[in-house]
Amino acid sequence: MKKFLCGLILFAGAILLATPFVEARIAPLRVVFISGSAEYESDKTMPILKKYLESKYPSLVNMVTAKGDDLPGLEAIDKCETVVLFTRRLKVQGEQLERIKKYCTSGKPLVGIRTASHAIQTFLELDQEVFGGNYKGHYKDGPLTQVELIASEKTQQILSGVTAFKSKGSLYKNTGLAKDVNIMLYGSADGKTEPIAWTREYKKGRIFYTSLGHQKDFEEESFLRLMTNAILWSAQRTPRTK
Repeated sequence: MKKFLCGLILFAGAILLATPFVEARIAPLRVVFISGSAEYESDKTMPILKKYLESKYPSLVNMVTAKGDDLPGLEAIDKCETVVLFTRRLKVQGEQLERIKKYCTSGKPLVGIRTASHAIQTFLELDQEVFGGNYKGHYKDGPLTQVELIASEKTQQILSGVTAFKSKGSLYKNTGLAKDVNIMLYGSADGKTEPIAWTREYKKGRIFYTSLGHQKDFEEESFLRLMTNAILWSAQRTPRTK
């Protein structure tokens, strides 16, 4: 019996060694996407990011979509690893407002896209307090924004596979960020330059924000890669190389 068991173990080991691309099972990333930026059609663009993320990393994405100023299903943020926020000036009230405030201000991972700097009209302090931003409106529409990368050891994981590109979205005014942010992207348009993506640690939680997020950005491979890397980074997951 012992010889049989030993032989069986050796046989199983040989199969594993002979099988290419064998890897340990990875627990799926539990992430919540909060969509509610009608101006940028987040209800159409966030599913694009969801599909891309799921193609690159085992993920369980829960979509919370705004119905007016209501966010049905928001309780999902209580049991996720990270949140991706893309809403615009929602007048959230009551229990939902308290739930968002509790999540965002308790040191949990958060990823913000474009209008997330003014995501909740009843919680505008989110921008400076948590994201470390300083949103002061935007420059005129029209000129394409040239996206430039700031490569460093700190930005390596998030910028992996990302190359410079042009965005159709107008340039946000964000000069005067918190002193502890780590800028990784600048945008230039019509002679103006502004920081357009950065990270920060807030109460030990990993925070990422970008003012990119125009509809056309979601057709850009580098933007989707940037966002996927940022989501994984925020949750302290290691992106795959392919």
